Amino acid sequence: MDSLFSTLEEQLKPELPTLTEAQKQLLQETKIDENQPGTILQDFQVMIDYLQQKAIEVSGVNHLLPLKIVSEFNSRLSRPIDVQLKRPVQKSYPYINGLYLLLRCSGITQIKKQGKKQLLVLDEEILASWSNLNPTEKYFNLLETWLLQANSEILGEQRDSFSDLFRCIQFWTRVPDKGIKFAKYEHQQDMSYFPRFYNIGLLDLFGFITIKNGKTAAGKGWRIASIQRLPFGDAILKLIYIYAIKEELSIDGDAADIEANISLGKLQPYFQEYFPEWQNNITIPPTEFIDGVYIFKVSLDKAWRRISIPAKQKLSLLAAVILDAFDFDNDHLYEFSYKSRFGKTITIHHPYTERTPMVNKVKIGDLNLQAGTTMTYLFDFGDNWKFNVELEAIDPPDSKNKKAKILEVHGKAPKQYYDQDDDWDENEEE
Repeated sequence: MDSLFSTLEEQLKPELPTLTEAQKQLLQETKIDENQPGTILQDFQVMIDYLQQKAIEVSGVNHLLPLKIVSEFNSRLSRPIDVQLKRPVQKSYPYINGLYLLLRCSGITQIKKQGKKQLLVLDEEILASWSNLNPTEKYFNLLETWLLQANSEILGEQRDSFSDLFRCIQFWTRVPDKGIKFAKYEHQQDMSYFPRFYNIGLLDLFGFITIKNGKTAAGKGWRIASIQRLPFGDAILKLIYIYAIKEELSIDGDAADIEANISLGKLQPYFQEYFPEWQNNITIPPTEFIDGVYIFKVSLDKAWRRISIPAKQKLSLLAAVILDAFDFDNDHLYEFSYKSRFGKTITIHHPYTERTPMVNKVKIGDLNLQAGTTMTYLFDFGDNWKFNVELEAIDPPDSKNKKAKILEVHGKAPKQYYDQDDDWDENEEE
């Protein structure tokens, strides 16, 4: 995988950058509070305050906010935008889209299933850790969450090979000192992909750029008239770029492993000289093994099976039992995938693919699943059989139950292989 440094080096031929004396002085003189250098802390708190009053029901697939809530948030933000679309969605409001990304990636919120509803709720333990931070610590924790932890897939974007950090740094190099002006809507559309509109919104909220809005046309969304880089943004992004070069960060922001331990503070050694107030970070509890007997409902077309399996068994055993329950031959490669609590897709691979993590190394209890979590079991990369594997419950551990069991069988399973004789017999009968 290409590193951020090698990719940009090929494009820009940079030397290792250093801060100028003027930039060092600017950073040392910058005081961070709810309103400066940007309004990120103020607007982020707006969303937390709302969630402290009640949970929000989100969409079933990508867990996005409903229009009614998005419109209400927009009116409360420091930078509400005018949208004249007939059917706006969360993506139509880039500031809210970016703030939602931070809510999910920071761990301050999570998705809980309540009946058939998917609810966005606060994680009280992580929220308490956040609340104990000072403004400088909050600011840089959100900055690091965005540029080092965030994943655009959370927002329903198609997965690709570019992290938000790469997108923002590359976009920054394209903005001249005099700024960019957009005379027409069509001129701003390139930013929907690079760096994506929610990143433009976050660059503004963090105080890296100033945006001049234009007049929104009927049936159109956010109108950007111009973008101007700010000296503070120049200095901060240069420091982050130095970090990326030294750490040889990958440009890929979509690859995800099982998140056993996520910690913030990677940028701290680079910024603490200028912001000594940054001493602490959000504490995210490490993922722990969850013991018990896992009850899965596995569906394929109209047929479904209920399967129990102890937490200490490997994912490879669950795969074998599923195939047995549907009378499939176990002679093809496969993988399991699911959304983590941070909204990232975790994929666990067949050992023959030589990609990690592998199904024969991961225990069921290592996955940090909750009742209502759904995995996709993709079997046979040629025929692409997709089994829906929903965790219904985790029963208490049972020392007598050490094997996987097929508890219920409903419906006739589809045939694994196409049989030409079936068509021949049907034609004969006609």
